[in-house]
Amino acid sequence: MDSLVIATKNQGKAREYREMFAPYNIDVKTLADFSVPIKINENGTTFLENATIKAQTVMARLGVPVMADDSGLVVDALNGAPGVHSARYAGDHDDQANNEKLLRELAGVPPMKRTAHFHTTIVALKPDGAKLVANGRVDGRILTSPRGKNGFGYDPLFYVEKFDCSMAELTAEQKNSISHRGQALEEFLQHFAEWWNK
Repeated sequence: MDSLVIATKNQGKAREYREMFAPYNIDVKTLADFSVPIKINENGTTFLENATIKAQTVMARLGVPVMADDSGLVVDALNGAPGVHSARYAGDHDDQANNEKLLRELAGVPPMKRTAHFHTTIVALKPDGAKLVANGRVDGRILTSPRGKNGFGYDPLFYVEKFDCSMAELTAEQKNSISHRGQALEEFLQHFAEWWNK
């Protein structure tokens, strides 16, 4: 079984990737599986820059194929915020604080003006320099209060019209079928074999 390191310690994200890679017989590892501390300075201004920084940093340290993504919530009424700062919008990876801040920032904004989308950029790198980039996006609206217990991050506030519910009310299978990460991974997997076997 081949190994691929996902440059994250986020267990929610890791679980989604393991489910998606299950048919490919790939052993998915995350940074939580290594005792080596790896400091990643995510100082990019775009999702592509941050995903590339993560992949390059981890690959340079571990010398193995690495896949990194940078994902975020882009809210139109907030001029694209929180964007690349989504995970640290109200502090460091504090989902509840991030959601509370988002609701405060959107206080008084009517439902039809609360349009938003989730975006994911995936960058995969191999030690020989082979690179693969894929993108995904899902559109929705920001609710006025959280709904649902599944998912993570901003999922409880993100309304998906197709299912008439929040992202956090979807099953894992439903979420993977429409999510930004699911779409980016679908594009990624279309070119994965060629990149993996180069």
